[in-house]
Amino acid sequence: MSVPREWLVPGWNAPPHVRAFVTTRAGGVSKGEYAAMNLGYSSGDDTSHVTRNRAIVRQELPSEPRWMKQVHGTHAAHIDRSDDVPTADAAVTSHAGRVAVVLTADCMPLFFSDDAGTRVAVAHAGWRGMAAGVIESTVQALETDPARVMAWMGPAIGPDAFEVGPEVRDAFIAVDPAASDAFRAHTPGKYMADLYALARRRLARAGVKSVHGGGFCTYHEPERFFSYRRVKASGRMGAFIWIEPR
Repeated sequence: MSVPREWLVPGWNAPPHVRAFVTTRAGGVSKGEYAAMNLGYSSGDDTSHVTRNRAIVRQELPSEPRWMKQVHGTHAAHIDRSDDVPTADAAVTSHAGRVAVVLTADCMPLFFSDDAGTRVAVAHAGWRGMAAGVIESTVQALETDPARVMAWMGPAIGPDAFEVGPEVRDAFIAVDPAASDAFRAHTPGKYMADLYALARRRLARAGVKSVHGGGFCTYHEPERFFSYRRVKASGRMGAFIWIEPR
C-alpha cells in the first residue's frame, strides 16, 4: 500500500494483509479552515469539495468504505451483516475488501485486529464514548479472545490540550477509580485529561494486551491535523481499515 506519505499508517504487529491508514490535512481540495483533506459532510465545508476528497481517498481502497452516522455512543456495527448506513461509533468486519471507517477531529480513532488478521475493527473514541464503553463494545464485537486482539491508537487531542470539567473525570472514575491518574488538576474546577492513558486502561480492562500508537496531539499540530476544539469550523480526518483480498 502506497498512501500519501503525509497520511498515517499504523506501526503495529498486525498481519500484512490487514491494511489501515488515517488521513491528515494533506492531499485534498478543500479551502480555508477545511484545507485540504476534509472528509466530513456535516462540518460546514463545500459539499463538492468533500465529495472530491472522498473520491481521492477511494483510490487507495479496495471498495467504497461503509460510512456511518456517528453519535458518540458505544454501538459497534457488524458491517458485513447489512448494507444499511449504520448509526454507530465502531465498525467490525471479517470480509476481505470490506472497508470500515470512522471520522474524527480530536476524538481518538482506534484500530483493532486479531492476531491472524481475520477480524478487524475501527472505533471512534471521544471521552463520552470511551467513558460509556465503546472500546469494550468493539472488543466484544470482534467475537474472539481479547488476548488475541491488538490495538493502535491514532491522532487525538493530547493531554496538554484537553481541559475538561469534573463531570468527565467522574464518568471515568465511577467505573475505574484508578483512572484518576489520567487527570491532572489545572485551574479551579478543571482538569487536563489524557485520552491515551484512559484508552490504555480501558483496553487493559477489556483484555487487550498488545497496544500501540498514541503520542499525537490534534490540537497542537495544526498543520497536520484537524481539531474541533481548536477551530469549530473544523474538517474531519478518516481512519480506514480492511482485510486485503487475497
